[in-house]
Amino acid sequence: MLDRVLECQPGSSARASYRVTASLQVVPQIMLVEAVAQLAGIAAIEKEGEGGFLAMVDQAVFGRPPCIGDTLDVFVRIIRSFGRLRQVEGHVTVDGMNLLDITLSIGIGPL
Repeated sequence: MLDRVLECQPGSSARASYRVTASLQVVPQIMLVEAVAQLAGIAAIEKEGEGGFLAMVDQAVFGRPPCIGDTLDVFVRIIRSFGRLRQVEGHVTVDGMNLLDITLSIGIGPL
């Protein structure tokens, strides 16, 4: 889903871009959560062969839905690690406008 990872500090943070393309006029906001979860997995994996899964959405505050043609800036920062779980803070913006502020947890481990 992500088009390009722009920055990645493994185990710490990452930034990516995502160009919204679809046949709908408005894209479901759950797609923003998926973009953050995917990028969180990329940021959290430190060894080859590890995989990840979305464990829990702790909190999510949505702005307007993304529109076709928007280029989204997706940012994640790992704020806490406990065992296989990582708590992640994420943000999705377009042209400086917040579309999503979220805290979620992902699980990381061997596939």
